Amino acid sequence: FHRQSICASVASLQLQQKCTLLCEVISVNCFTPMSSSFQQRLSYTTLSDLALRLIDGTVYDIVFHHYNVSLLSSSCPVLKQDLIHKHKEALQVCKSHNLVVMKTNRQGETEALEIEVREEQMMDDKILVEMDQKVINQQNTLEIARVPGFYITTNPQLNQHFVNVHYSAYGRYMNIMVQCPCVSL
Repeated sequence: FHRQSICASVASLQLQQKCTLLCEVISVNCFTPMSSSFQQRLSYTTLSDLALRLIDGTVYDIVFHHYNVSLLSSSCPVLKQDLIHKHKEALQVCKSHNLVVMKTNRQGETEALEIEVREEQMMDDKILVEMDQKVINQQNTLEIARVPGFYITTNPQLNQHFVNVHYSAYGRYMNIMVQCPCVSL
C-alpha cells in the first residue's frame, strides 16, 4: 500500500512539473504576441487548465484535424497555376509550325483540368460539409472538456485562432519534453 502511495505521489509531481512547464511555454510563446486585452483575460488557472488539457493529447488530436481541414481547402488554385505556367513555357519553346497543334493540345488540357477541378470542387464541398460537422462535434467535445479560452463558434477566423493557439502550444510543449530528459512523458 505504501509503495502505491509513493508511485502516485511521483506521478502527481511529474504531472505538476509538466503542467508548470507547459504553462510557461504557453504564456511566453503563444500569448505574448497577442493583444493585451486578450492577455489580461488569461489567469494562471486558465493557463493551467489549458496545459492539463494539452498534456492528455485529446486537444492535440482535435486541433490536428482542424489544421488538416484548413490545408485541404487551399490546394486547387495551385494546380491551375502550375498548368498555366507549364503552358506558357511550352509556347515559348514551340516552333511556329507546331503552334496550332500546341494550342489545340493546350485547349484540351485546359478543358480536362476544368472538368477535373469541377469534380474535385464538388467532392471538396461534400468533404467540407462533413468536416464542418466534425468541427462542430469537436467544438462540442472541447466545450464539454472545458478547455479554457475556447468556446463554440462558426467564425472561421476565431476557429483558426483557436487551432493556432492550441496547436502551437502543444507542439512547443512536445519539443521541450523531447529536449528535457528530466521530465518524462
